[in-house]
Amino acid sequence: MAGVFDGLLAEIAGTRPILRVGRVKALQRGTVIASGLDQAALGDRVAVHSASGRLEGEIVQLEAGAATVLPDGPGYGTAIGDRVDLLGQAGIAPDDSWIGRIIDPYGRPLDGSMLLRGAISRPLRAAAPAAASRRRLGQRLETGVAVFDTLLPLVRGQRIGLFAGSGVGKSSLLAKFAKGVEADVVVIALVGERGRELREFTENVLGPDGMARSVVVTATSDQSPLTRRLCALTAMAVAEHFRDQGMHVLLLVDSVTRFAEAHREVALAGGEAAALRGYPASLSHAIMGLAERAGPGPQGAGDITAVFSVLVAGSDMDEPVADILRGVLDGHVVMDRRIAERGRFPAIDLLRSVSRSLPDAATAAENVLIADARRLLGAYDRAELMIQAGLYAAGSDPVIDRAIALWPLLDGYLAEPAPATGIAGSFERLAACLSA
Repeated sequence: MAGVFDGLLAEIAGTRPILRVGRVKALQRGTVIASGLDQAALGDRVAVHSASGRLEGEIVQLEAGAATVLPDGPGYGTAIGDRVDLLGQAGIAPDDSWIGRIIDPYGRPLDGSMLLRGAISRPLRAAAPAAASRRRLGQRLETGVAVFDTLLPLVRGQRIGLFAGSGVGKSSLLAKFAKGVEADVVVIALVGERGRELREFTENVLGPDGMARSVVVTATSDQSPLTRRLCALTAMAVAEHFRDQGMHVLLLVDSVTRFAEAHREVALAGGEAAALRGYPASLSHAIMGLAERAGPGPQGAGDITAVFSVLVAGSDMDEPVADILRGVLDGHVVMDRRIAERGRFPAIDLLRSVSRSLPDAATAAENVLIADARRLLGAYDRAELMIQAGLYAAGSDPVIDRAIALWPLLDGYLAEPAPATGIAGSFERLAACLSA
């Protein structure tokens, strides 16, 4: 009962005794110009009351006597003179009871049940922990996937990117992480996903076991760019809530590309010029600021281990979003459509993927196995065209001969789930493949 009353007291404390009110001054290019909001700040939320109902939005530009508001919807029915309420900065008050729930970026339940508000409100745009106070990366984590237990290790507090095109098994791999990675709680951000996929992901892909320790924050593709951008920020704030209690949090963001696209729409509405292939110059800070909030926490707090997915069209790893994110992460995993088309899942291109937790995350003997596997896969990749064309003569190169003999075993190993014996068992399987 104490938790219930804490939530009620928090709701009461969040009420505003004074409401700042302005008026709609003009409507142009999908934005609302409001006057009379002299104490407004950039990023404040507002509510426009029109004949067609209440419409919320965010202030994206300020001038003397005027505030430019990007609304959450099309704004049909809004007229000059309509009332505009100033709501202040967006925030969220996470609670431990949110585990197992599906919420929207404003902290409202989407699964049909009441959602308690936490006792402490958090800003959605928060600073990362001070660099000098953060701990180093922690111990290696069991993931439930053999390749990530061995060749691409994931350690506590690490931030990795998952770079993939559409339809190559990205969501399935994220669900495996949600169910298999060692963590106290999992926070999942579904940014701009198709609405019909939410229940499929939570009920079938994630399943009851995955949902039992997860908080899912979602904004569908038909919602406003403000809502889609806030989805990732809300998920990060929820993860920070659990991290500050000393918990280990696994954060899965799908995808940073849609977060960047939403940021672009908001920035352009605020008057910012397009720069990087149509993206505004502020995109770099937005992505880096989001990524830096994850990672090892300060002394006395927990850690946020994060996986950020990126949609790369045509496997272009140099497009702006992929290039910016790759530079601030502790590793990247590339998924290849050609591998998916021949039926191997997860469709990871090991030679283009790297975990920056190595070599520290493995023992000397384990690093020898990892280097040997990479050397053989690399040798086969370089000679593949000759092999398939029948131009390679057996005995020409001992390394290629061994790579040809072991390639089916190693390729199959990349698709294996981790055995019940965990990391040790995964390395035993890798050693068996290499010694066959």
